[in-house]
Amino acid sequence: MNVKVLNIDGISKSQSLKLSDSLIGLKVNNRLLKYVIDWQLNRSKKRIAKTKQRNEVIGSTRKIYAQKGTGGARHASRKAPLFVGGGIAHGPKGDNYKTKTINKKIRKLALAQTISKKNINKELFIFEDVKKHINKTKTFNNFLIKNNLKNVLIISDKETEKNIHKSVRNIPDVKLINELGTNVYDLVKFKNVLFTTSSIKNIEKRLKNEKN
Repeated sequence: MNVKVLNIDGISKSQSLKLSDSLIGLKVNNRLLKYVIDWQLNRSKKRIAKTKQRNEVIGSTRKIYAQKGTGGARHASRKAPLFVGGGIAHGPKGDNYKTKTINKKIRKLALAQTISKKNINKELFIFEDVKKHINKTKTFNNFLIKNNLKNVLIISDKETEKNIHKSVRNIPDVKLINELGTNVYDLVKFKNVLFTTSSIKNIEKRLKNEKN
């Protein structure tokens, strides 16, 4: 499938970039995308809740009363979760909290399907790699305006990222990330996604190799 390529002047060139249907032509499983997004958000949460377990409560280890002859149940210590001020059974453990894991192939498939969804919705755009530094915000902002691009995620190769970083950082509702950080959550969060020619080809190659 061919996708047209824009240059930084906002002009649509006659040339186009051929991309595999396995990247931009997949059938989308929205339940899979939600599953991966929930996993991402769960991993990003900082686990700060912490309760003391029985062995962490400070206090005497002396028996609270005679073990026999009272007619009641035996109790060894007031540290037990049964008593007020004792440890908490099965409470949150802070940084030791374990998050679920997802198979790498599932994550890659979700990423490819998300890119396909953007293409189907006509929210996927590609522009030429930028070889020279662009320091003025106005230059890149005009490019976005000419192509009616708002709320944009820019996924860039390393060289272009370096060359456009200063011109992009102050534009509202625009986020610039390196191709290696491409993820389902950011793709879904932003309405439009803008790849460089190198970044989309590198992602295509990486996903293809992962499947083999």
